[in-house]
Amino acid sequence: MTSEREQGSTMQLERDGAVAIITMNNPPANTWTPELLHDFRVMLDQLIDDEEVRALVLASGSERFFSAGADVKQFADGDATQATTAARAFGSAFETLTSFRGLTVAAINGWAMGGGLEVALACDLRVADETAVMALPEARVGLLPCAGGTQNLTRLVGEGWAKRIILCGERVDASQALQIGLVEEVVGAGEARVKALELAQMSCRQSPASVVACKTLIQHTRSGDHNSALMRERDLFVDLFRTDDQKEGVQAFLEKREPNWQNR
Repeated sequence: MTSEREQGSTMQLERDGAVAIITMNNPPANTWTPELLHDFRVMLDQLIDDEEVRALVLASGSERFFSAGADVKQFADGDATQATTAARAFGSAFETLTSFRGLTVAAINGWAMGGGLEVALACDLRVADETAVMALPEARVGLLPCAGGTQNLTRLVGEGWAKRIILCGERVDASQALQIGLVEEVVGAGEARVKALELAQMSCRQSPASVVACKTLIQHTRSGDHNSALMRERDLFVDLFRTDDQKEGVQAFLEKREPNWQNR
């Protein structure tokens, strides 16, 4: 595993084969500051440009916090201009994460509050360890989740649970999060990162082009209509036959061996 950022950075980037691992490192609670959002967006842009990166894990360097969300102090003076800047920074960073071509997995431990939960919601999958507690408490301080929380949470858990979490300020522990579909798996304390990396590596054994196409189609269900999605599904299926990896995948299956993906 290779590291590409110094230990003191608010964001650490490591590589494990084709998997990139971003670790939030802003003690004590990994609050989202303009610096952290900037570093995050820059890292994502670099990874998007690197075709050798096929999956991404987002983790925390803190034992107690995944992320406590935005630093509320920045909104104390009621400056709407500053609020606009902050909202756009959150949207830009987290929407870039959602559009990442490969599988993204959040390894949640401890408190994931507000923007800390929203960044996990922007990932494809979420693994929580048994210490995790998740909430979107913005309405308690006169705000609202502005980094995709109202939309992404509702898609995952349904309107009823989204309203309980957002409108009632209800906190959800790991076991309850698994029951309602907020996370895909719960593991022992300290094991979320390992499991998230395992899932990311599983994705890297798939054809890169197939993963991109499938993720595109799955996420199309958020805004596109069913009939157009079916047509696009068939089109992307045929498009794969223009890649070398399609031929390699079928040949490897017939020869009973692991495929050697070239991502072309």
